[in-house]
Amino acid sequence: MTISIRKTGLGGLAMFGTVAMLAACAQAPAVTEDTSSAAASDFVPCMVSDAGGFDDKSFNQLGFEGLNEAADTLGVTPITVESATETDYQSNVQNLVDQGCSLIVTVGFNLAAATVESALANPEVNYAIIDDTADLDFNGEVDAPNIKPIVFDTAPAAFMAGYAAAGYSKTGVVGTYGGMQFPTVTIFMDGFVDGVAYYNEQNGTSVKALGWDVAAQTGLFTGGFAAGVDSLNNAQGLIDQNADVLLPVGGPIFLSAIEAIKSSSKDIVMVGVDADLYDTDPTNGSMFLTSILKGIKISVSDVVSGAGGDSFDATPYVGTLDNNGVGIASFHDFESTVPATLADELDAIKAGIIDGSIAVESPSSPKK
Repeated sequence: MTISIRKTGLGGLAMFGTVAMLAACAQAPAVTEDTSSAAASDFVPCMVSDAGGFDDKSFNQLGFEGLNEAADTLGVTPITVESATETDYQSNVQNLVDQGCSLIVTVGFNLAAATVESALANPEVNYAIIDDTADLDFNGEVDAPNIKPIVFDTAPAAFMAGYAAAGYSKTGVVGTYGGMQFPTVTIFMDGFVDGVAYYNEQNGTSVKALGWDVAAQTGLFTGGFAAGVDSLNNAQGLIDQNADVLLPVGGPIFLSAIEAIKSSSKDIVMVGVDADLYDTDPTNGSMFLTSILKGIKISVSDVVSGAGGDSFDATPYVGTLDNNGVGIASFHDFESTVPATLADELDAIKAGIIDGSIAVESPSSPKK
């Protein structure tokens, strides 16, 4: 399926569309050459997870893998710290400063305040933040010159996944829900629901998308990013309304959706986010129709390698379909069961989005 991009290297959350400073965003990260000889002997790359932890099978894990990949290439030893709760963020970032970290990568928009505070207090340290523009006052500028935002315009990729979900659905009902109502969550939901609507428009169908109202910007949320009863109940509610494709957006909350699907004994599939969950969660691989991917691993690896080679660049990176920073995974186990024409249709949609003939917009899309 030619729409797949970097199956093993890409992993879905971007900030407010009003952020004008992203107009001069960086291009897709290039494959990093062996720069171990150029890395300073005292270069120490570091990372702080959000409360999901580095084993979330999602964006924390992808960032962690990117950090370690670059550290191995540079021949240096990284320092990582996991956050158990949101109250850990500030102290964990400070802990890495105290350990002499040269570059601190923070994972997730929840760490934005701690990142900005630390960067302003420690101008000699470089920072990168995944899934946030580090613009706390929303004036269109990064709040410290030593922070590099790494963000992704996932709406077009989610649009393609929504189209695929509508094309696959046997009940004519699909559903989505999120962890918390942040732009980096709702951007997936916007694209997904709009993709279902586009499928209906192109095919004369009436597939329903439950869980998110694009116009009103309201929908279903668990209130957090941990698997548990709230995620289980949201998934079950969508299943009770006959949805046979689910898109849970919010790290490990998808694990509760899997539990609900298994308990239902119905023929229901899921769409993953950030990583290709067929690969990161192989035990449940047969449940994933596809995944909406973000290039977190490769972008983090590139940023760390650049900093290690004394070429840190704070220009924001925005992953798009055009620069292969976002995309969707293959259909894996469902290759033989999806409609035969669906892959070609998705190729055409991708091309149309890139050339501008198909407009995909979300209030949460970053400026490119």
